[in-house]
Amino acid sequence: MDWPDDSFEAPLWGQGLRVAGVDEVGRGPLAGPVVACAVVLTEGQVPLGLNDSKKMTARRRAALYDAIHEQAEVSVGVASVDEIDSLNILKASLLAMRRAVEGLPQPPGHALVDGKFIPEELRCVATPIVKGDGRSVSIAAASIVAKEWRDRLMRDLAQQHPGYGWETNAGYGSKSHIEALLNLGVTPHHRRSFKPVYQML
Repeated sequence: MDWPDDSFEAPLWGQGLRVAGVDEVGRGPLAGPVVACAVVLTEGQVPLGLNDSKKMTARRRAALYDAIHEQAEVSVGVASVDEIDSLNILKASLLAMRRAVEGLPQPPGHALVDGKFIPEELRCVATPIVKGDGRSVSIAAASIVAKEWRDRLMRDLAQQHPGYGWETNAGYGSKSHIEALLNLGVTPHHRRSFKPVYQML
């Protein structure tokens, strides 16, 4: 299995730059916000075992979530369901990414951004990296924090809106979630611009 490494970070660290890895999670779900994270790792203090969050067990993600917070600068940015519905999911994802970068204690010198697009009005130079969560340690760290943070949020929301299975499906359109939409109706946390939801409205 290929693991992410610091080949994107090393030349930038060599220039004395603070490098932020940026990733988002939650573009596909029918419910809940889209969540982005920016992580600034320090050269020589990279937590071991960083990888694309989708390739990890929940237990491993939770352990690394804590390790990343202990060893790195971390900022989470969120775009709400209302913003997703008014902007569209891509623009909302990029907005969440920009908010994550802006939330860091000080601006990074360079951002490594997962995907093909760079958020508008980012206050630093940025490089887009397709499938970056499997290639860059900084983006992998950001993917882990974003996923763990969002999963915890969806578990909290599941307590307030039982029956949709958000504690296990994280708001994605699983069969049981679709059935719950039909039986229980649409909540304020559902994305009305997403087809299965607006078809019910």
